[in-house]
Amino acid sequence: MGRILAIDFGNTRCGIAVTDPLKMFAQALTTVHSNELIQFLKDYITKENVEQFVIGKPLNEKGETQQIQENIDKLSGYLTKVFPTIPQAFVDERYTSRMAKFALVEAGIKKEKRKDKKLLDSVSATLILQTYLQMNP
Repeated sequence: MGRILAIDFGNTRCGIAVTDPLKMFAQALTTVHSNELIQFLKDYITKENVEQFVIGKPLNEKGETQQIQENIDKLSGYLTKVFPTIPQAFVDERYTSRMAKFALVEAGIKKEKRKDKKLLDSVSATLILQTYLQMNP
């Protein structure tokens, strides 16, 4: 059985989350620099079976796409070229950063550690993936 891998794309960093092999739970995997994302995915896919990519779709409060969407579209096209057999899905990531901050507070993570943007990005990716799992039981 394969995993689903979620990407919270940012121009600097990308949060990565994956499911367990049964696709029941989402868990943070890591954060990588955006220019290292494709190589990271190539390496990861040689070790793990990935059935699908889920990519956060950045929308504003009115539901309109954000400026970064152009770069996400480029990423999507590149993923299709490099991994043609792995389908992609997009999930509204409108409030994931806020929810990730709240989740870190609720988990008792100290304020100094919560300032780590890498941690926030990986938690955001986990929330994107969890949303996808809930929408696609």
